[in-house]
Amino acid sequence: MLNEFKDFIMKGNVMDLAVAVIIAGAFALITASLVADIIMPIVGWIFGGLDFSNYFIALGDGVTATSLEKAKEQGAVLAYGSFFTTIINFVIIGFVIFMMVRFVKGLEKKKEEEPAAPPAEEVLLTEIRDLLRK
Repeated sequence: MLNEFKDFIMKGNVMDLAVAVIIAGAFALITASLVADIIMPIVGWIFGGLDFSNYFIALGDGVTATSLEKAKEQGAVLAYGSFFTTIINFVIIGFVIFMMVRFVKGLEKKKEEEPAAPPAEEVLLTEIRDLLRK
């Protein structure tokens, strides 16, 4: 059973998937920081200093706090500011992935347009043919 597991883990697809998951996790952290620390403050500044992370609607009478964190402690809240930030995060990730796919497709297209070099055997046979003609 241990050997079967070793064979499974060492397959290329499993390793590629593991690397992709790790990179995606790191990319998600970078994107979340980009949205929370750079984009949302600029958006808030454009809209008059609004902080979207603290936008919420209290769903009960017992919620009197003015910050989202404290309001969640008091009861149920609808945190639409966090949702708005998450949507912006999703759009940015989608755009970056679109640009990456577009870039890779461009590289593949350039590679297809390049003339393929003949195999070494063909070059050698061509040289032999040319020598025999002489």
